[in-house]
Amino acid sequence: MKSIWKLAMVVTSSAVVASGAVAALPTLNASAAPRQPAHRTAQNAVFAATDATGGNTIVAYVRTAAGGLRQAGSYPTGGDGAILSGSVVDHTASEGSVVYDRQAGLLYTVNAGSNTISVFAVHGDRLALRQVIGSGGQFPVSIAVHGRLVFVLNALGGGSVSGYVQAGGRLFAVPSWHRDLDLAPDEVAAPAFTSTPGQVSFTPDGSKLVVTTKNGANSVDVFRLGPAGPSAAPAVTSLPGTVPFGFTFDRYGHFVVTEAGPNAVATFSIAGDGTLTQLDSVATGQAATCWITIADGTLYASNAGSGTESVLRAAASGALTLLPAAATDAGTVDAAASGDGRYLYVRAGGPGTIDAFRIGPDGSLTETASVTVPGGAGGEGIVAS
Repeated sequence: MKSIWKLAMVVTSSAVVASGAVAALPTLNASAAPRQPAHRTAQNAVFAATDATGGNTIVAYVRTAAGGLRQAGSYPTGGDGAILSGSVVDHTASEGSVVYDRQAGLLYTVNAGSNTISVFAVHGDRLALRQVIGSGGQFPVSIAVHGRLVFVLNALGGGSVSGYVQAGGRLFAVPSWHRDLDLAPDEVAAPAFTSTPGQVSFTPDGSKLVVTTKNGANSVDVFRLGPAGPSAAPAVTSLPGTVPFGFTFDRYGHFVVTEAGPNAVATFSIAGDGTLTQLDSVATGQAATCWITIADGTLYASNAGSGTESVLRAAASGALTLLPAAATDAGTVDAAASGDGRYLYVRAGGPGTIDAFRIGPDGSLTETASVTVPGGAGGEGIVAS
């Protein structure tokens, strides 16, 4: 990764000089991602996007001592949300539309209706808008962060990923890192909410960039990262009929993905060349299994059609064990775990609520609160500190 980090700094330096900025860039330690200056954080803040078409907003909450949620503020993103055709409870039909970078103290969110990304500085439970920048494509839906590298997934126009370098709390676009996914044109692949790509994220070591295509291609695309950025073409693992949607990585580094076709969760290993080998697959017994997150080693999959959160454990071999599910409000979409691993916050797109759960020692969920996000019906995107 040394070469791509060096390239990132060259690109960033050039962008800063071209923009007339005078602040010096921090020296890069090639063996680790550089850190931003110290910032104030809290272990009890939750941030959720509304995806509202008349103006996207991030609503901030604070966790109370009893596990409840109290609204702490509301912050316009400077862009508009949007609704993919055919969607009901999941306007962007994606995972990772809001991302919190704890190391840098930054929050990123997509503005699908404006084709932009907003960058906020995080100060405890407060946000300060730093920047609004173009996404390099149509209808951004997901963001990936690793150190100073940031990529956004654009869902329409055949799908694409665009790359950036973060410096001084701002993003600088790297046009040569843009990659088209060449999925079916939007007017052919309908409805859009099932045929557009679902998520982009880095592998844990930052050496690869992973994209799920849902029903657009029923595949997982893996770009290797090198001196010129992402590989010219991805390694494509075809998973016919599975509709790969959201994903995460378990504590052993295995790729864990939801498959909305069979309503299952599957684990894979990723080879050096980016190809996937399946390790296990478990049916959730629920409907519309689309999102997944991890908290202290336990996996939680959201089932929009059932109004439930599935609970799973992964072994070192990649084998999965399904545990009893927990009920949520209707239209369960994405979820986020608190930084201390004690709470899970689940978006319910039907009524537009956040359901808060205390996580037990065995990974079980006990609901502690449910709050309505103003204008949040159908909204996605949630992170927690």
